[in-house]
Amino acid sequence: MENFSISERLAKRLRETRKSKGLSLEATSKLSGVSRSMLSQIERGESSPTVATLWSLTRALQVDFAGLLDDGNSGSTIREIMRANRTPTIDSQGEGCRIRILSPPDQAGRLEVYEILFEKNGALVSEPHRQGCVEHMTVLEGALTVVAGEDSAELGEGDTIRYAADCNHSIRATEQPARALLIVHNS
Repeated sequence: MENFSISERLAKRLRETRKSKGLSLEATSKLSGVSRSMLSQIERGESSPTVATLWSLTRALQVDFAGLLDDGNSGSTIREIMRANRTPTIDSQGEGCRIRILSPPDQAGRLEVYEILFEKNGALVSEPHRQGCVEHMTVLEGALTVVAGEDSAELGEGDTIRYAADCNHSIRATEQPARALLIVHNS
């Protein structure tokens, strides 16, 4: 099989799946809630979809995400390698922070894994997630302050915290850059 990158393989498989179901870009857009122009960009490999966008598309097309990335090499025990320069990121949330998406897109809404890189005084402020959602965070470098509802905690390198994320919550860096591993668990 041809050696495509993950994003190229995803673009090709999404297009093939959509067409095999007899759906136009417009129809797929209406089913998924993803704009027609964004869908077109994703299928051309010009845009990397967010986890939420992929979730919407796989649900609309009624396909398993893993199948979209299957390259036919089912005998391999290595399922995927995400090179650092190809790992999807979210730069539009928070202030002075970058979020790297480490979990597979098919886990969106269940178990999500992120690396968060904070600049000095950077912050990620979040609205309540789904009822029962819990976040687990480990500080890998620097120091962070976590506020969940009315409670707050100061964390240093190596510290781990678990807190309710079904209320307003935030993560803030102090006077230095910081890095954390965040796991979001929706029950």
